[in-house]
Amino acid sequence: MSPAPAAAVAHIAEQRANFHRELFRRNILTSSTCAKSETGYIASNGDSGQKFSSTLSHKLAERLASDVGQSLPILPKKRDGQSLGNDFEALCQEFIRSCFLKMDHLRPGEWVIEQVGGRSEDKVSKYAQYSHLADLKRLAEQNTGLASFLGNGYTVAPDVIIARRPEPDSTINGGQTVLVDDTVATMATLRERNYSSGSAEEILHASVSCKFTMRSDRAQNTRTEALNLLRNRKGRSPHIVSVTAEPTPSRIASLALGTGDVDCVYHFALFELKELLEASDKWEDALDQLNVMIEGKRLRDISDLPLDLAV
Repeated sequence: MSPAPAAAVAHIAEQRANFHRELFRRNILTSSTCAKSETGYIASNGDSGQKFSSTLSHKLAERLASDVGQSLPILPKKRDGQSLGNDFEALCQEFIRSCFLKMDHLRPGEWVIEQVGGRSEDKVSKYAQYSHLADLKRLAEQNTGLASFLGNGYTVAPDVIIARRPEPDSTINGGQTVLVDDTVATMATLRERNYSSGSAEEILHASVSCKFTMRSDRAQNTRTEALNLLRNRKGRSPHIVSVTAEPTPSRIASLALGTGDVDCVYHFALFELKELLEASDKWEDALDQLNVMIEGKRLRDISDLPLDLAV
């Protein structure tokens, strides 16, 4: 009797493992020596000023490297924070693209998924819900009084975006029923013909903030940008989420706890982090805090992100 064929590896599981593998291949997640750490090493997402953070970060990096069959890179010191953050954003964008575009049976459409880069605050104005911000910025540049009144309360600089291109009538009417004609749906954002400019504006579907580490100022910046996306839109609110590789639950909580700004925070290795905390009696408080966020639906694993974005 021939053996049963091996079960296929789920695509999202495969891409999650590849995400972790690339963290090491690109020297994003590395380790270096650290006197405060119980292991003698600290990972690049740890805080050298905290014994718990430095120890946990290295143990988590070791665990992930072992799981994907990679060597944990040991460097004299971690790379510059800005370049680390930029590479982490790029890797998040690649993961989202590799998973989200496989779900066209769940979320059909013509999608654009890209790393924004450059941190230019006016890039969000290219999307349909925020096109008025370009006019607002132009008026503020011409009027110093208006500029001082507005401040920077309308600026948003996403890290990774998902946008949908408007559809031609041939696609909208492509089913068994003719849905639109010249008399109806003359202002709907999904309809390509409703745009008078040379090219139809893309519709912002999701804004993803990527934080390799989480410090209090970074959490506040993410919250502020999320609120600006909500307050300044004209039309449907996009998904507003954050992805982080921060190892310590207390710092994840600075963004994850509470409601009203980000939809949810997604951790790059939530399963492995939880198992590490469960394995040590010394880390019960941190485990409790992590469970509060998970049970409160404020923290999920990165593997949950593609399906959540399909809603």
